[in-house]
Amino acid sequence: MNEKAILPGSLPAPRPQSPRKHIIFFALGLVGFAALTHCGWHASMVESTLLGESGCAQVDALSPQRDAKLSSTISDLLATKEFKDTAVGWLSGAVQVPTEVYDAMPEVGQDPRWEVFGPFHDYLSKAFPLVHKTLSLTKVNTYGLLFEWTGADSSLKPILLAAHQDVVPVEPTTYADWTHPPFSGYFDGELIWGRGSSDDKSGLIGIMSTLETLIGQGFKPARTIVVAFGFDEEASGLQGAGALGAAMRQTYGENHPFAFIVDEGGGFSDNYGTVFATPAVAEKGYLDVHVEVTSPGGHSSVPPEHTTIGILAKLLVKYEKNPYKLELSRKSIPYALVQCHGEHGATMPERLKRLIKHSAHSESALRKLENVLFEEKTFRALVGTTQAADIIHGGVKSNALPEQAYALVNHRISTESSVEETMAHDTALLQGLAEQFNLSYTAFGKVFSEEGPPAFGTLTLKDAYGTSLEPAPVSPIRGSGSEAYQLLSGTIKATFAAHRSLKDGSGIVVAPGMSTGNTDTRYYWKLSRSIFRYNHKGTIGLKNRLSGVHTVNEGKSAMSADSLLEVIRFFTTLILNADEAMSI
Repeated sequence: MNEKAILPGSLPAPRPQSPRKHIIFFALGLVGFAALTHCGWHASMVESTLLGESGCAQVDALSPQRDAKLSSTISDLLATKEFKDTAVGWLSGAVQVPTEVYDAMPEVGQDPRWEVFGPFHDYLSKAFPLVHKTLSLTKVNTYGLLFEWTGADSSLKPILLAAHQDVVPVEPTTYADWTHPPFSGYFDGELIWGRGSSDDKSGLIGIMSTLETLIGQGFKPARTIVVAFGFDEEASGLQGAGALGAAMRQTYGENHPFAFIVDEGGGFSDNYGTVFATPAVAEKGYLDVHVEVTSPGGHSSVPPEHTTIGILAKLLVKYEKNPYKLELSRKSIPYALVQCHGEHGATMPERLKRLIKHSAHSESALRKLENVLFEEKTFRALVGTTQAADIIHGGVKSNALPEQAYALVNHRISTESSVEETMAHDTALLQGLAEQFNLSYTAFGKVFSEEGPPAFGTLTLKDAYGTSLEPAPVSPIRGSGSEAYQLLSGTIKATFAAHRSLKDGSGIVVAPGMSTGNTDTRYYWKLSRSIFRYNHKGTIGLKNRLSGVHTVNEGKSAMSADSLLEVIRFFTTLILNADEAMSI
């Protein structure tokens, strides 16, 4: 194994660039798609599938052709009890190594809580010896893992598979409420229980299991495979994926050197009588606004008409009475989501289907559709910029007037908006109250001052932590440049069908989606234009036990052994398909 370490400030020299060969929920039309060149996947087949008038056109299932025998061998292997037991043991063992991370932890080396990742690395090294022997490993910022399996053809763009090692902490007072201890990795014959069994050690172990199996079967890639495992995704990812992203940009370049990236994200579920897979191709932006009021202190026996706390309360009420305007854009992923459900939802009412179809051309129909869809809280959150007052603080003593009070308002920014637009909205929203309470007003560095009597106090708005994030670039899903999305879609269909012994990929519809949160891919935007947040895991028939993510029992969504095997099948098919593709 070729192992090296990268600490902050010691990034490797840039890698010489090689010439390259020429590449919840719903889908946009796929007009003008440039056919993906793949052994056995012909342009004529793609054209007949994609170049119709459909608003949610589908590609055919895509199975490896050159490596069909290897794919079949691994498929047979996945069906054996021996392999199932091994795979369960891999994930169970990973869960048994606690890797909790907390918010606002100091940098690596300054807090001993980071040291939990040392034993986890030891576990991975022992569990996956072939991976550690065959791939080069660079440790970035001590605990970030960056593997490379160098391919034989340097003209092919590499692919990047990502996951995270960390898990959300378990509240000690809840240990007794867990069906099985949170770090037991207990297997009950069907489910592997414990913190991280699903989010996201199943993804990490799925990738490592796939690589170990491919190496064991003698596979040698033509296309380089890079694997990146961050270690603080649950705490915004700066120490882990932030450092990994910088290291990869330094090594591979910043001009989208990867053919595609797959990280954790959406899976598949049944909606309107149809199974939909929803790889997320977009992410909302992010802004925490610190809203602070100051005023003179004094004894509470002689109070002013409004204390800083009272004024702050008025400001927060102003926020909540004025939510961001909701408008469904035809260019947005949520709208594409609706089009896909309308076209492929087997049990969707015909009246709603017609409304969805007409909304593509009629403003009146679009407004009516908004009225229907915006009744659902989750859908509203996907479409618009949200706001939530999450933190409030003020005062130190009951008989002392508070000289300062502040709140934090969290925004998840619409993909149709921006950080600048969100700051401008908040600035304008509160300006009238600043004048009403005679407060000097500073918003995001801009000072608003008027001539007149001295101000009673101050009102300040600012980016609370300096971590604002623009909405992510949307990955291409149609036309030239969407070849990676088509490959992923075909892979999903082939995996779903093969795992259920279906004859073709008709059992599942693939549609681009998005979520309301962010993943480690926020640090990887310059590495690829095609970024997919997708876990090939399903919730079919599990709706009663899928709630409360990050809580007791992982929201009762412990990872099933069968789902883990399907994840391994997915990564196997994806790697083999990508290795044969010449147009990504």
